[in-house]
Amino acid sequence: MPDAQGWDAGLLRFTTAGSVDDGKSSLIGRLLFDAGVVPRDQLGALERVAARNGEEAIDLSLLTDGLIAEREQGITIDVAYRYFATPRRKFIIADTPGHEQYTRNMVTGASTADAAVILVDVRKGMTVQTRRHLFLAHLLGIRHLVIAVNKMDLVDFAHGPFDAIAGEIAEAATTIGTAPPTLVPLSAKLGDNVVQPSVQMPWYEGEPLLAVLERLPATTDERLLPFRFPVQLVRRVTTAASTTRLYLGRIESGEVAVGDAVAVLPAGITTRIRAIGTHERSLDRAAAPQSVAIEVEDEVDIGRGDMLVDPTVPATVAKQLTATICWFDDAPFATGRPYLIKAGTRTTVAQVIELVDRFDPAKLSRGPATGLVRNDIARIRLATALPLTFDAYRVNRATGAFVLIDQQTHATVAAGMIED
Repeated sequence: MPDAQGWDAGLLRFTTAGSVDDGKSSLIGRLLFDAGVVPRDQLGALERVAARNGEEAIDLSLLTDGLIAEREQGITIDVAYRYFATPRRKFIIADTPGHEQYTRNMVTGASTADAAVILVDVRKGMTVQTRRHLFLAHLLGIRHLVIAVNKMDLVDFAHGPFDAIAGEIAEAATTIGTAPPTLVPLSAKLGDNVVQPSVQMPWYEGEPLLAVLERLPATTDERLLPFRFPVQLVRRVTTAASTTRLYLGRIESGEVAVGDAVAVLPAGITTRIRAIGTHERSLDRAAAPQSVAIEVEDEVDIGRGDMLVDPTVPATVAKQLTATICWFDDAPFATGRPYLIKAGTRTTVAQVIELVDRFDPAKLSRGPATGLVRNDIARIRLATALPLTFDAYRVNRATGAFVLIDQQTHATVAAGMIED
């Protein structure tokens, strides 16, 4: 249950990924159905669809595949979010696309996830897209990886095919440099090892998928990281006696109290917190992820794009950085072309000054990068017109991420994770 400040320590955000037809949407539908959290009206709607199509059983994948185009093509295109709770935990699921064409959607859905459930069709084994998803999950800082080896019913629930995939996954995890994932053999269609243990696989000594998710260790608490407050808006409050400046935004990490010293970056000026408040009341203390208004003691030039930070553990300020990006745009990357970069609340002009290397998902390795097309993952060096305030993404996902924007179309062309 949430505490007095509205934080819920039991919440787990997890994303699903896999190749086309591996059964992601069916698995999530089965998970919701067997956990008993599907509303009666939704079940009624699925029963009517099944009757109209002359089918005996309802299609559980439709609980997440909400777009008409998805239902017609039988694939997941957009990111479908679902919320559910069990007596042990609350969950938010992001069901992300499996097709390589929609890798950018997978990046979007996984960017805030605590865990990733990656599906593998036991008959196909690891595919190039499976390798891509493993690398992306590692790159995005997802701390818990679970491999759901699906469609075990189509190999008579045999131990051998599962063991073969377990070996492939272990080798891939070692190559990438991530901890060995948890593997669960299951059948989304029949429900084996999704919520209830399977009697068909006595050789499997682990828990069903839901129990694994319920028992995953809590991820890093944003409140335990150093204080970071990107200023989103400056509001002047004028009375007959004085004019006060309030700095509005969301605390991305850490906590702060009235009287604490803070540094204003990129200027490097130090001041103290005079007051903290919300639209409802004044606060003595606030912490991530609260949205608050902050007043400081000194007359300091602070504007949108600046960041208030813990002066004892300051963020980095720089105009050049190294980062890994996923290229989203349909148009190929253009060398030397200026883009807009949005990092936190700061937006400025940026230029890619070097393509360092490109990730090859087939080989799980990096190689030369002469150009980028949609869904390519590459490491770059970037120069900006104004200094950025940031942390390495591996340390703080909120302050280590950015997007690149086309100046003419205003389309988001890439998402990036800062390395240093």
